Order: sequence, then structure tokens, then C-alpha cells
Amino acid sequence: MSLWFEKEIKQGILAALKDLYEITEQEENILLQDTKKEFEGDKTLVVFPFTKKAGKSPEETATQIGTHVQEHCKIVSSFNVVKGFLNLAIAESFWTDFFAAASSDVQVLFDPNRNSDSPVKPRLLMVEYSSPNTNKPLHLGHIRNNLLGYSVAEILKANGHKVLKVNLVNDRGIHICKSMLAWSKWGNGETPASSGMKGDHLVGKYYVLYDKKYKEQVETLIEKGTAKEEAEKTAPLAIEIQNMLLKWEAGDPETRALWEKMS
Repeated sequence: MSLWFEKEIKQGILAALKDLYEITEQEENILLQDTKKEFEGDKTLVVFPFTKKAGKSPEETATQIGTHVQEHCKIVSSFNVVKGFLNLAIAESFWTDFFAAASSDVQVLFDPNRNSDSPVKPRLLMVEYSSPNTNKPLHLGHIRNNLLGYSVAEILKANGHKVLKVNLVNDRGIHICKSMLAWSKWGNGETPASSGMKGDHLVGKYYVLYDKKYKEQVETLIEKGTAKEEAEKTAPLAIEIQNMLLKWEAGDPETRALWEKMS
């Protein structure tokens, strides 16, 4: 849902840039983020990248784009501007229409009143669960996800559909790099054998340690006068973790070897 939902908003923003300022932009360059809790709205556009071409102040640029999007994009009901940030609110009708469609689709998939002799239009469906990650031990919540996922798949099969059960081994990404980086910096070669800890508990220990050290760095920067949001982006560990992820994606042998060891 979110990909389609954001795509429509991005198309509205692209149209606004074109109509207002004759700016032709690529959709992938329209970066939306969740609106901060202290402001009204659902999605936020940072307009600073467009102000130079628009020849307007950030506030004026955001206001003009917001007005255009509200007038031409039916799912946006209102907007507000905080400096160079355009906060867009989604119309209630979008949510009600979406849930009505979803409910109808669910009724088609799970029909409690269908006679066993009635024909059913089989569909190819995928149920993905429970996708644990390698940073933490499995726990009761994972059992719950397994039971729910398996049950949903079996109910769909009983209703005549072909079902593919999928489990994503969630062992890559920046969250995995956190335990890798912490172990490489402070682990001193510690292993399950040398520590007497289970492997998943040991990896989880360094995931927690990364978070602790990162928060300490952020607090230090804030105490020195750096804004909280800037501190979170520029803390040394935040930069190191991004560099490690880029190395992993580029196939750096040393980084991949560390990943395999900890996985």
C-alpha cells in the first residue's frame, strides 16, 4: 500500500514542479518522509533541493507546491509549512476507500458462506512470515508470527487458492551492520566458545552495545550545541555504519567475511 500511496503523492509533486517552475524532475528524487509527531500531516517533503530553481524562499516554495498538490491530488486534503518542510495530510476518504476495498478483497479470499461444491476462482498468493533477523534470539513473538502465518496460509489453501509460504532470512542491511561494527570495534575477538554465550545472544549483545555507544555520541554532540537531528546524522558511529553497509553492498571481502562469521 505505501508504495502506491507515496507514488500518487510524488506524481502530484512532480506536476506541481513542472506547472509552477518548469522543473522536470525524476520521481526517485522526490524524497518523502513520515511527518514528525509534533506536526500535523502524514508525509513530509523537504523542498530545499528545489528552491534555487524555483527562485523562491523555502516557505514560499513549500506553500505553492502544497497548494498545487492539494488542488490536483485527490488524496491530499490539506497541508502546512514549517520552514522548508511541506507537511501533507491524507484525506479520510482515501483511508475509508482503501479499507473498503481491502475488506471486499478479504471476503473474496475467505468466504465463510461458500458452499464446498461452489466453484472458486483460485489465485496464486504468497504469505511471508516470520522473517527473524540475526541480531537477536528468537522469542515467543516469533512463535506467534509463525502460527499466524501458517494458519493464514492453510485457510487460504482450504478456500481453493494456491499458496506459497515464504520466509525472508533477514540477515542483511544496516541493522545487521550495527552488531558487526560493534563487535569489530569492541569485541576483542570474542566468540561463543570464549564467552560461554550462545551465538545469537552474543551477536545481540553487540547490537545493544552499538545502540548504547551511538546514543552517547549523539548526547555529546548535543551538549556541544549540535541540533538533535544533525547529531543523529553526524555521530561518528552513524557515519561508520553507513560506510560499512556500502562496503558490504560493494562486495568488500573483509566486510563480507565479518558478516558471514557473525551470521
